[in-house]
Amino acid sequence: MTTAITYEQYQRAESLLAWNTVKDVLNGNISPQWVGNEGCFWYRRDVRLGNECGKQFIFVNPSKKSKEPAFDHVKLANALSNALKHEYHPNHLPFESFSYVDNQQAIQFQVDETHWICHLDTYECRKTNPSKEIPPYELPSPDGKWSIFVEEHNLFLRCLQTDKVIPLTLDGKPYYDYGTHPEARTSAVFDRLYNEKLPPAALWSPDSKKILSHRLDQRKVRQMHLLQSVPLDETQAPIIHSYRFPLVGDKHLPLAEFVIFDLEKGTMIPVQAKPVITGIMSPLTPSLQTAYWSDDSHLVYFIDMARDYRSVRLLVVDTATGKTRTLLEEKSKSFLFTDLYNLASLAGGMNIRWLCKSNSLLWHSERDGWSHLYLFDGQTGKLKKQITSGSWVVRRLLAIDEEKGWIYFTGSGREAGRDPYLQHLYRVRLDGTELTLLTPEEGEHEISLSPNHQFFIDTFSCIDKPPKTVLRRNDGSLILELEQADIAPLLDKGYQIPKRFTVKAADGITDLYGILVPPAQLNRENKYPILDYFYGGPQLAHTPKQFTWGGEYNAPVDFTGCAQAFAQLGFAVMIMDGRGTPFRSKAFHDYSDGRLEKAAGLEDHVAAIAQLAQQFPFLDPNRVGIYGESGGGYGAARAILTYPDVYKVAIAGCGNHDQRYYLASWGERFQGLFDPELYQKQDNTTLVANLKGKLLLVTGDMDDNVHPALTMRMVHALMEANKDFDLMIIPNRHHGIGADAYFIRRRWDYFVEHLLGAKPPKEYLIQDPKFPG
Repeated sequence: MTTAITYEQYQRAESLLAWNTVKDVLNGNISPQWVGNEGCFWYRRDVRLGNECGKQFIFVNPSKKSKEPAFDHVKLANALSNALKHEYHPNHLPFESFSYVDNQQAIQFQVDETHWICHLDTYECRKTNPSKEIPPYELPSPDGKWSIFVEEHNLFLRCLQTDKVIPLTLDGKPYYDYGTHPEARTSAVFDRLYNEKLPPAALWSPDSKKILSHRLDQRKVRQMHLLQSVPLDETQAPIIHSYRFPLVGDKHLPLAEFVIFDLEKGTMIPVQAKPVITGIMSPLTPSLQTAYWSDDSHLVYFIDMARDYRSVRLLVVDTATGKTRTLLEEKSKSFLFTDLYNLASLAGGMNIRWLCKSNSLLWHSERDGWSHLYLFDGQTGKLKKQITSGSWVVRRLLAIDEEKGWIYFTGSGREAGRDPYLQHLYRVRLDGTELTLLTPEEGEHEISLSPNHQFFIDTFSCIDKPPKTVLRRNDGSLILELEQADIAPLLDKGYQIPKRFTVKAADGITDLYGILVPPAQLNRENKYPILDYFYGGPQLAHTPKQFTWGGEYNAPVDFTGCAQAFAQLGFAVMIMDGRGTPFRSKAFHDYSDGRLEKAAGLEDHVAAIAQLAQQFPFLDPNRVGIYGESGGGYGAARAILTYPDVYKVAIAGCGNHDQRYYLASWGERFQGLFDPELYQKQDNTTLVANLKGKLLLVTGDMDDNVHPALTMRMVHALMEANKDFDLMIIPNRHHGIGADAYFIRRRWDYFVEHLLGAKPPKEYLIQDPKFPG
């Protein structure tokens, strides 16, 4: 050991963990609440009160260009103080949200368990009986008169006015039931342990008269088991938890048989189509967006993706008869990629919309090598028009104003000289003309479009520029500047502004983009070790593009892998997306096709490290560590075994080290249908003889996403090869080990000791926020 890391450095590192920085950026995350149909809205803003932070509620009328308090905060604070016999400050009102009632002449809100109404003419506050809340596991109808829920394998309808319950089905049975979600959703055991009851897998028709759901057949799906060695009730003996989870090459997969319930006729209509393969989510999950109702409630259309993700069909169902026809089909020699909505999941939403007025279909495709929108005839399935084109990417379809003929969507890579991953808002005519950039500023743009499509709120930032929020018209013209984020509290803690970089891939041609978080108290005369925070999955882009502090989604989530904490300990942290990841060209993404052993451009990371050492002379390319979880755990182990002379220390968390023993819908999608030779190449256990450096394997014993057996297979192979390594098993942890306070501290210790060559403080205690799982 050459030196020691101080207790104070660990304290500063802890202060920069995500759950300790959520409130350190003021007005960084504006969440508008639209009111009525005129484009008005209110939002909550942060205000600095000495060393504390308070809040105000602001009402905005775009037509009047006005921005003012949503109500008189002083009068309301006084009224509540009198009513509750407790003194309230105008900027510390005891609620986080409210709703306007009585034509905006009054507001309703909740204080603790009590609901209140305040009339804004007199500021008289009185208790009120709220409408009965719908349980989160029920799915309400659009007209607010009904809800549906799952009980004992069947689907039930409840009248919200009378509470009368009507069974919609009676023949459901275990693993052949109605409205349920697949247990391959990667959280089935977690949901059971923490009593997470999900709403049914179903979609209401717009007129609230029909329901699309499915009967899910998991009877023959492979059964997996987890042994809970330390039950939550520690007086119990170890418990076995079982769940259905298909692996690569398995004969049987979860199958969804679609059905339609006609509430007026009291009938159930089977959809006349073969069952649809389900992956980690029901095809009726709203965020997945693979099934839709037409606006007139006469048609249902849904996606049928092939098991190998090389072909997809769009089917249309007559909801009166259940008769089904294929409207269009698309095929590809490599995997089809449709996950453009939910970037953090294995399956995201599709950019598909039915246009009732013109009986047309808006469809997303990469058929010309780039992600673009196409318009098809809704009757014949013939192509009418390619709406967008060019060497750039359509990302998220936000809205269609069919009456006025506009499509609103985000895209990236179109603006010259900018990071090609940055999303901007655009609009284009349904005939493909008048494509217009609506958000000119460089940055990652988060958009909230008004219900009437006349206005939008834009919060934009870069990884090195704090958020700013503005209000614009739908033509992009500026109406008001709403908020500029204040990051002073974050900087006071020692937050290091990340540096953006561009390097060449291993091919020497392709540009790659990443960020570097420099070490704190940087002395450019010294050399600092590099940590590569890695993710090896082809389904998402890993590098954050917006300003990131752990509170950008009002939740303590760290998309930089605790990079700010590591900076306080004397490390530089790099994050980069190599070839084989999405949101560039299809050719860029296809680098992963059938080559998961490349771990989403691992060789590009090796090439980047040498270039970064030239760009930033304070980096030491001879002291490089790598870490990650899940696909990042796979990649971290792969890195130290494939490039042992580059990566000296690796921490591989809950890695899917051999895709043959992971989820079918993941491996088969990116590696291809099972073939022994093809799958042998990606198996990390075949490389264990190459280990030279320090490797720590970590898993939670209740991981119902990547089974602990995948880590234990690595353990077995390393022991057979007589290799030294370290292992940590975390009791009662599911897949989210990155939020475990003890693991975070041990990860710090491991890199400090084996890469920095220093002695960490003995058994430093991080205050655990106790996130479940």
